Amino acid sequence: MDWSDLIDAAFDVAGNSDRGNRAEALRTVEANVVPDERPVASTAGRHPDHFRKGVLVLTTQRLLFLKDGKPPVPVPLTAVTDATVTRTRFNGEVLLVVALTGSHRFEDVVKAEVFAEQLRAAARLVRDAAVKPPALPAAAPAASTGAELLDQLERLAALHAAGALTAEEFGRAKQRLIG
Repeated sequence: MDWSDLIDAAFDVAGNSDRGNRAEALRTVEANVVPDERPVASTAGRHPDHFRKGVLVLTTQRLLFLKDGKPPVPVPLTAVTDATVTRTRFNGEVLLVVALTGSHRFEDVVKAEVFAEQLRAAARLVRDAAVKPPALPAAAPAASTGAELLDQLERLAALHAAGALTAEEFGRAKQRLIG
């Protein structure tokens, strides 16, 4: 699945056939993609502050809410602690995403239970990867080549840039590598 497939699927679910809106959403997502970020799932839903539905996009790094070409509302998966679904008479299926950055409510979400499970699984994967220290070579650091050390440092920097490692965790892991 690529970004355009993901956006098309979400707009189909939302019942929005406007090609201009689809193209704008695709440009917005592609302009905000971080390194190594890949699409996972999408659905349609409504933010309580908006009347019309928007698109919820789940990636390997974060959850994005896109609507009418506005800047996306990002929720990093490393911060997600829970995702629950309730049903109400007026707002349909309501997805509540609880994160360290605050809680986010999306109403009238299509296939909310399935999307919430995908969100919980993706958040677990990202958090588990962030908790595990980067694998260090079994051999003594002196035995590793400069290229291997550079590759490991680049991986650490990418994890830090993606938000998977805090500055403190990044510093400790870097010190272990360098010695």
